[in-house]
Amino acid sequence: MTHAVRTKRGDRLRSAAAGLSAAVVAVGLAELVAAVVEPSASPFAVIGSGLIDLAPSWAKDAAIALFGTGDKVALLTGIAIVLAGVAALAGILESRRSGVGSAILAALGVLALVAAMIRPGAGPFAWLPGLVAGVVAVVALRLLMRRVHPVPYLRAEHDERRQFLLWTLGVAATGVVALAVGNAARGVTRSIEAVRGALRLPKAATPAPAVPAAAELDIQGLAPVVTPNAQFYRIDTALIVPRIDPADWSLRIHGMVDREIVITWDELIALPMQESHVTLACVSNEVGGDLIGNALWLGHPVRELLARAGVDPEADMVLSTSSDGFTASTPIEALTDDRDALLAVGMNGDPLPIEHGFPVRMVVPGLYGYVSATKWVTDLEVTRFDRATAYWTDRGWSERGPIKLQSRIDVPRRGIRIEAGDAVIAGMAWQQHVGVEGVEVRIDGGPWRRAELATAISDDTWVQWRLDWSAESGAHTIECRAISADGETQTSDPADVVPDGAQGWHRIQVSVA
Repeated sequence: MTHAVRTKRGDRLRSAAAGLSAAVVAVGLAELVAAVVEPSASPFAVIGSGLIDLAPSWAKDAAIALFGTGDKVALLTGIAIVLAGVAALAGILESRRSGVGSAILAALGVLALVAAMIRPGAGPFAWLPGLVAGVVAVVALRLLMRRVHPVPYLRAEHDERRQFLLWTLGVAATGVVALAVGNAARGVTRSIEAVRGALRLPKAATPAPAVPAAAELDIQGLAPVVTPNAQFYRIDTALIVPRIDPADWSLRIHGMVDREIVITWDELIALPMQESHVTLACVSNEVGGDLIGNALWLGHPVRELLARAGVDPEADMVLSTSSDGFTASTPIEALTDDRDALLAVGMNGDPLPIEHGFPVRMVVPGLYGYVSATKWVTDLEVTRFDRATAYWTDRGWSERGPIKLQSRIDVPRRGIRIEAGDAVIAGMAWQQHVGVEGVEVRIDGGPWRRAELATAISDDTWVQWRLDWSAESGAHTIECRAISADGETQTSDPADVVPDGAQGWHRIQVSVA
């Protein structure tokens, strides 16, 4: 390989490194500025949120299917990888023609600026982090490119390389330090964790009945009947979790009502509180999936607030809005009938976790979360389905989203090898606000056998089940189906999660030694 070829390849690598280093320092300083002046304008978050909004439903479904509750980490990782590639390319192009790479990095800053400005609830300084990112990226790239192609003077080549390496690492390190300081500053400026930790919720005027002892079958590997907060699934569109001080929170109820209502946190917690165990499920939960959980919620019935506002008889929907702009369309009957639809402030005896909606969220039995379980809720508009649409219905999902009758097998785990002899098959079944009357299990296409059903907490929660099995050596196929309290048998007809939830029998393959 000739010296010229090596030099050309070395220049490309140094140019790519210059672009990458410029992007690192730009992102780091922009994130620091965002943490101090406008946390919601974080360039990573606003671009990621924009991608979430623009992505077609099939892409969102694929992300949830592949990564589950880690979908946001996967998205941010993907953005970082793409940004690194674009920055490296910008450096190479800048080395070939001055200004081209700078224009690319400036355009990325403009993209972050615009994305921040058009987000719901954008603050007065939402533009600043994007501006900082663009300016810093261009300045850093120009500075480093001078080291890639230094002005000729008497200095050894290895000195040039060493100087370039020191400058590149120094610029990148500045970005990393800025990012770390920004994260620390974000923790200081967002003291909502401390506010939440010091909060004492009122006692329930209507406590929930105690969980029956027979509700828990105590089988290793079987999901607990009450899901701990730390294990509760999280699927939402918020890359930056809203951090709302209860002192600043309020809820507006308006639209097709006799009188508009605005209720503050202090007014809400002064109202009679009710406890209720309710199982929530994501519409993206595939057959046998784990995007479902059960908790003890504390809150005030939504129907009481709607009654205070006076609902127009022509209204058939309530459009709920989160502080970050997410919307959900809930059939009004689900909020005004006798079910425990709550404006919730507590979860399993504690204030709501921040990622699960602190300080206030909606909990509605019998509906998938995308049409009911709005977190960080700040607005309820009483309206009609023919007048308003919501985030997911705009993307092809059904309007009403009633929970489908479902069951799954938790024990034995799919693909796990077990010993021949006495074994147990166990799982969960649910159809919130209807209830489950029974579960049947079939092995290797044989007759359906009735499983033992645990005592359900209520019709609004899932229920555990088990079946004793004399496992014989070989490969086996196990299927289950649920029977609802109104006599419906879970359908075998498979359906994808779009547009209104998955269906079909859960089926696993088991190897017995």
